[in-house]
Amino acid sequence: MEENNKQLKSIWGTWWESIRKWFYPAWLLYETSVRFYDYAQSTHHYFIEKQSSIASYIGDIGAQTLGVFCSITSFSICFIFLTVPTCFILYKFFEIENLTATNFERRIKPFF
Repeated sequence: MEENNKQLKSIWGTWWESIRKWFYPAWLLYETSVRFYDYAQSTHHYFIEKQSSIASYIGDIGAQTLGVFCSITSFSICFIFLTVPTCFILYKFFEIENLTATNFERRIKPFF
C-alpha cells in the first residue's frame, strides 16, 4: 500500500530532474524569441509595403525609420512583458517542489 503512495520520478530519469529547471525556460525563451522576431519582421515588411502611402506624410527616410522603430518596439514589448516573466515562472515551477500545492501539479510534474 505504501509503495503506491510514493511520488513518481520523472520518466526521463533522475539525471533529467536537475536539467529540466533550466532546459524548459531556455527552450521557451528561444521559441518565443523566434516567434516575436517573426512578428517584428512582419511589422517592418508592412511599413515597407505601405511606404508610398506613409512617405507622402513623413518622407522615405521617415517611413523606413518608422518601420524599424515599430518592429524593434513590438519585439521588445513582447519579449519583456511576455517571455521574461513566463520563463521565470516556469523556472520556479520546476525549482520548487510543490509550488501551487495542488494535486494536478503533483500528477503532471513526473511527465516533464
